[in-house]
Amino acid sequence: MRRTEARDRLLRLIEIRRPGEALPSERSLSEELGVSRPTLRAALDDLARDGLVVREHGRGTFTSARKIHQELEPAPDGNFQVPPADGTPWQSRLISFELELAGARLGQRMEISPGDQLVSVVRLRLVDGAPMCIERIKLPAASVPGITGHDFELGSLYGLLRSRYQVAARTAVQTTEPTVTDEQEAALLGVPLHSPALLFERTTRNVDHAVIEYTRSIYRGDRYRITTRLTFPED
Repeated sequence: MRRTEARDRLLRLIEIRRPGEALPSERSLSEELGVSRPTLRAALDDLARDGLVVREHGRGTFTSARKIHQELEPAPDGNFQVPPADGTPWQSRLISFELELAGARLGQRMEISPGDQLVSVVRLRLVDGAPMCIERIKLPAASVPGITGHDFELGSLYGLLRSRYQVAARTAVQTTEPTVTDEQEAALLGVPLHSPALLFERTTRNVDHAVIEYTRSIYRGDRYRITTRLTFPED
């Protein structure tokens, strides 16, 4: 049996299993599929590179955990709305919280003086107890007096800004690009070094077009999926 045939038959086995479920041993799979062990390993390596299985040394091979799915939908005005990602409620774990000067680069991006202070936060976002992304958040300190690190572990940040500080997010520009994890990111996300990831960069403004937030987020490439629904005008 060729490698591509072994891969196709393995895919059918994966489809009937739950996310995170263990596959039979290589010996059992080799006998069940009638394929040599080297060919089987090569097919499993292909599936692991595609994020369909996870191979753990000393433990075996598992189907990948379910992906967290998020849709981007066009609003009536043509802009995109960002509904919450699916799954159980997201949780946040604070990694760092500090005040820092904006400096030239962030000052320009956030349209404030380089000498103005920023609230700088790094937090880990979790779904079902598993790390999903790292958020590096910058807020103008003048807009959020008295905010604490603990505030970033509770509920929605935008909800907090709106209810406590009367700072409401109105529009945002967000870019997404592929990247790989560095050493610190891999450790926080619990993935191998240089694992595929998605980099989100977002600048958020209020109704007066003032920048209220700048965030860079690293999402696990093996667990996060975005679907965009497009509506085309009639001829």
